[in-house]
Amino acid sequence: MTLVIGGAVSAILGLIGLIFWWSEFFAIVKGGAPIIMLLGGILAVYVGVDDIQEKLREERQSQEESLEKAREEIEIVKAKAEQYREELDKLKEETHRKQ
Repeated sequence: MTLVIGGAVSAILGLIGLIFWWSEFFAIVKGGAPIIMLLGGILAVYVGVDDIQEKLREERQSQEESLEKAREEIEIVKAKAEQYREELDKLKEETHRKQ
């Protein structure tokens, strides 16, 4: 309860102070706006660069996964080709034996 009362009193005093010292408040806002814009711009550039780096990492990881999948498929095809070659050799031997 005391927190609510303290907050209300602080808000009322802040409003009264803003009314009486409007020109000083406005001078602070005018002086602080460029600093806030500068810091906000720096933060936006940082976040943008970080986002680009994250996208590049994700793309690189996706390419590595695709490459690994392709390598696995190549190994499977090689194994099947070897199996077919062995079957072909076996059939050739059987054909030579029959003749």
